[in-house]
Amino acid sequence: MAKQTATDYDASQIQVLEGLEPVRRRPGMYIGSTGYDGIHHLVKEIADNCVDEAIAGYATTVTIELLEDGGCRVTDDGRGIPVDTHPKTGRSTLETVLTILHAGGKFGGGSYKVSSGLHGVGSSVVNALSTRFIAEVSHDGQLYRIEFYEGKPTTELQNLGKTDMLRGTRITFYPDEKIFKDLVQFDYDWILNYLRHQAYLTKGVRAKIYDYRPTEENPNASDSPKRYEFYFDGGIKSYVKHLNIGKDPLDDDIFYIEKEIEDSVIEVAMQYNDGYTENVMTFANNVYNPEGGMHLVGFRVAMTRVINDYARKNGLLKEKEENLTGDDIREGQTAVILVKLPDPQFEGQTKNKLGNPEVRGYVDKVVTEYFGYYLEEHPAIAKKIIGKAVLAARARKAARAAREGVLRKGAMEGFNLPSKLADCSSKIMEECELYIVEGDSAGGSAKSGRDSRVQAILPLRGKVLNTERARLDKMFANKEIVSLIKGMGVGIGDTFDINNLRYNRIIIMTDADVDGSHIATLLLTFFFRFMRPVVEAGHIFLAKPPLFLIKQGSSKHYVYDEKEKDKKIDELIMIRREKDIKIDPNDDRLKQAGITLLQRYKGLGEMDATQLWETTMDPTNRVLIQVGIEDAEKADAIFTKLMGDEVALRKAFIQLKSKEIKLEDLDV
Repeated sequence: MAKQTATDYDASQIQVLEGLEPVRRRPGMYIGSTGYDGIHHLVKEIADNCVDEAIAGYATTVTIELLEDGGCRVTDDGRGIPVDTHPKTGRSTLETVLTILHAGGKFGGGSYKVSSGLHGVGSSVVNALSTRFIAEVSHDGQLYRIEFYEGKPTTELQNLGKTDMLRGTRITFYPDEKIFKDLVQFDYDWILNYLRHQAYLTKGVRAKIYDYRPTEENPNASDSPKRYEFYFDGGIKSYVKHLNIGKDPLDDDIFYIEKEIEDSVIEVAMQYNDGYTENVMTFANNVYNPEGGMHLVGFRVAMTRVINDYARKNGLLKEKEENLTGDDIREGQTAVILVKLPDPQFEGQTKNKLGNPEVRGYVDKVVTEYFGYYLEEHPAIAKKIIGKAVLAARARKAARAAREGVLRKGAMEGFNLPSKLADCSSKIMEECELYIVEGDSAGGSAKSGRDSRVQAILPLRGKVLNTERARLDKMFANKEIVSLIKGMGVGIGDTFDINNLRYNRIIIMTDADVDGSHIATLLLTFFFRFMRPVVEAGHIFLAKPPLFLIKQGSSKHYVYDEKEKDKKIDELIMIRREKDIKIDPNDDRLKQAGITLLQRYKGLGEMDATQLWETTMDPTNRVLIQVGIEDAEKADAIFTKLMGDEVALRKAFIQLKSKEIKLEDLDV
């Protein structure tokens, strides 16, 4: 083969991908992944178009159906995508929208004043990644239909005549198994949560889901599907009320304002509770912005200014007292901020953060004016809010003094790391792991069995503080929490900096019993409430120690639950039968399998260093569960329910989940 030279590089080597081929070649660029998140991104892209019709005031209902044959159908009762011939393409507008990237009603054509789609490529991307894509549109009582395969039309646009679908658009699609190789099922709960959000954010819209897929619980789902419907006339006021379930509001009243400025709409709902954490959800054109952005900045600046001004004016802050900080004011605050604007500028394809600078001024102006009026008109509520913020300020100062005391003590001892930490020798953060181990006994085994170059061990004694209802000053008085803070290196509160994290993996290793699960939950509560960026960045893991050791002669098998144990025993019996080993059917299953020892571990402390390494710490064998925050709102609600003061909520949760518990799984 002749050697290629620089002069051989010419136009013939430049590849031009046409139509939707770029989407099929690089799907991750358009939908993020080809796994669970990606397949649900397809649902969102189609449903967002329906929501845009509702935001624009043309649709009243959005319906998602999960079909028995694996498809997903999304319907709205809006205007319906136009079917007349497009002047530029010479094809129907419906086909144009579904086959050409950046073709749609969101590019200055006047169809939408605001929309959730930034790039307007959603429908065509879903079409490209589907083996079957059916678009049905109703106009003037006539039903039009066209079908596609991998983004290419397989039928002409057909007029099917009269229909009882008065108006609207119906899209049915089947994700391509060649693209989604580990094809996952559509998740009913994910779609349910998505529709709940949209119903809250678009007051007066009905959002429905039907699941026609048969299950053990509902084998006749095709006739009587699992279904749910949302409708919230109160919009984001109802959303705030929902977010505060399980918390104790300072007052039943919810501050709410909706105001149009220039060509944008600013909508804010807020209520304080007696908790210690902030829960503010920010949205732009119904798109959730988990990292906030300019609308959040404007809200926070206005809140800090208005509350300090009111407190000074009404003598709720003494002359010598310093102003309340933003952190003081945000303690116990629950709010939803929704802005609608014609040209949202998001940072990144994922739309995590809103960048429009003008929005900061709009939100600042609206909140400053109308929350100022609200405090004047509700002096009792104002007094409660400011009183809570003053207590937060005192706790902040106490926490600072406690933290300085802890640091001074550490400096006197000659180092800042906790004495019980057995650190690793490597200083390369990316390869280092911190095992948080339940109890000194397991901690001793872990220290002996670990890879000391990259694995650090921090044993914790007993159950750590429940930080769901604790301020920082109380946490600095808790030795176990202080050891954790110092060991991780990121600080806490106003000193928190994730860039100082000393370990890439923080692994919670507790016993496989009820107490172990409780300790793990307490630790997760701490990380979620006070080190949430560490969780969001994917640094927190749960170790999964085995529940049983099965010995068959010289071979050992570790299994992690009752179901896996029974499966392994069946497997060993089958292997012996295949080897023509004589088996007495009257013997119990253990004898039939040739098992010489079946040991159930009550705790990590029962394992010696070698066993702990083999089962739970060796990267080639261990099972780790990465802790993520798929839905921050849902996570917040769960921690409030499980770790808060509301006993009735916890009791209801236990009663609901008790149906799933088998008697043999109980550790009694």
